[in-house]
Amino acid sequence: MIYYKTDEQIELLRENCLLVSKVLTDIAGKIRPGMTGAQLDKEAEELIRDHGAVPGFKGLYGCPSTLLISINEQVVHGLPSTEPFKDGDIVSIDCGTLKHEYYGDAAYTFALGNISEEVMALLQTTKEALYRGIEQAKAGNRVGDISHAIQSYCEKTHKYGVVRELVGHGVGKKLHEKPNVPNFGKRGKGVVMKPGLVIAIEPMINMGRKEVKQLPDGWTIVTKDGKPSAHYEHTVAVRKGGADILSNHIMIEEAISKNKELQEVIAREPLNVTLPG
Repeated sequence: MIYYKTDEQIELLRENCLLVSKVLTDIAGKIRPGMTGAQLDKEAEELIRDHGAVPGFKGLYGCPSTLLISINEQVVHGLPSTEPFKDGDIVSIDCGTLKHEYYGDAAYTFALGNISEEVMALLQTTKEALYRGIEQAKAGNRVGDISHAIQSYCEKTHKYGVVRELVGHGVGKKLHEKPNVPNFGKRGKGVVMKPGLVIAIEPMINMGRKEVKQLPDGWTIVTKDGKPSAHYEHTVAVRKGGADILSNHIMIEEAISKNKELQEVIAREPLNVTLPG
């Protein structure tokens, strides 16, 4: 069943998504080579609890952490560790919160230090694909319109691999609700989107082939060919005129721009697709 949200419920979802964005912004201001995922995870949990919320991931499906931190060839669901980040790493950080019975969900991929032009192009393309998908998230369109926009841009235009096994999803009183929002598909197919639908759109794009595998830890998903993967995510509410983005990457990128440890990491300005509620 698909649960459509009232304006009041959407504002509770927005509150959570903005808290997630605040956590990612805090990370953006301090992440650097030499830090560890375990450090960031501890600080993120403290920040979330200080704001009267609880980590949305920790304990869910047995997840042991507040953040999911995926480095280089790790696609998603990487677990924080005490291994220091290195210069040249790309680090995808996914975060969720739970407050007032509703979830927030967003993710961002950070580039640490000196990143090759090839890897930066992957990040640019993945972020652009996210906003191309968001442009299709409006009442009357179908979920397949989002899927097709992401797939055609990444796969046909840039020849990257679009992960099939992992998809976006509805967000509400459960972190994962229907409908699924694949990053691949045909225009005009899938569920018709109506006002009040809240979904997480999250391209997971591989530099090489689309195939992935799970590591023995039961969580971490990596590319089979060992090439890097990028992941960006927004939670959006479907409106008649277009998408209302509930999370905020702009504040993350402002913090990145002030972090001297990160070089050339703002891949592009977000498209202006946020519409008034």
